[in-house]
Amino acid sequence: MIFYGLEKSSLIEWPGKVSAVLFVGGCNFRCQFCYNRDLVLNYFKLPKISEEKILRFLKSRKELIDGVMITGGETLAFDEKPKIPNSKSQNSLIDFIKKVKKMGFGVGIETNGSNPDALQKLIEEKLIDFVAMDVKAPLGLKSQVPNPKFQIPKYEELTGVKVDLEKIKRSIELIKNSGLDYEFRTTVAPLLSEEDILEIANELKGVKKFVLQVFRPVDTLINPRLAKMKFLNQEDLEKIGQKIKNYFEKFEIRG
Repeated sequence: MIFYGLEKSSLIEWPGKVSAVLFVGGCNFRCQFCYNRDLVLNYFKLPKISEEKILRFLKSRKELIDGVMITGGETLAFDEKPKIPNSKSQNSLIDFIKKVKKMGFGVGIETNGSNPDALQKLIEEKLIDFVAMDVKAPLGLKSQVPNPKFQIPKYEELTGVKVDLEKIKRSIELIKNSGLDYEFRTTVAPLLSEEDILEIANELKGVKKFVLQVFRPVDTLINPRLAKMKFLNQEDLEKIGQKIKNYFEKFEIRG
């Protein structure tokens, strides 16, 4: 398996753990607010990091990190015919995780929830210890445009692609019932309103942990115009948080 980024130590991606973060290339979504533009659109042009190099690095850090967090891109987006041989396939991911687990590390993944079959396999085979799922938008609302003829699901407005919302819902249920440590995250991008956040919170009501992430207007966004748009800031989210924090066992605003 080939990776396109390595963060040697992080306290953020897997809360409560010191983790190495591995970045896979490619994603089936085109979220306008995504700040990993090159990993999504141009990953095949980025420097490659081989599986062997990653495993050597992990061996050298055995006493310093608790686990490995795999993110992207989209961890569970598999091309039937990868552009780069063995770059990312279900078998290569599973084989890699097994090697990491054999070394004694915990493994966590971040996913957009679009591939519940792959997620279920990882859960059933006890290959992951933590999962973070990004919930991009309300599942039931449509985009707010004047002409109803042009309304699309809010999820598709945010992700820029057609989305099978039943798969997203199935992934949410799989994670909720997995017995794993987990969290659901929503990045509060400019296209999301307070109403949208309240709707997402209501849809996720009762989950173990929900995190609102403050949008970062960086220059590597897929849609750079969003950096100049108005968005809900930390203070706004604190006010929204007062309305929804009791919906969850744990609630957090992450800057």
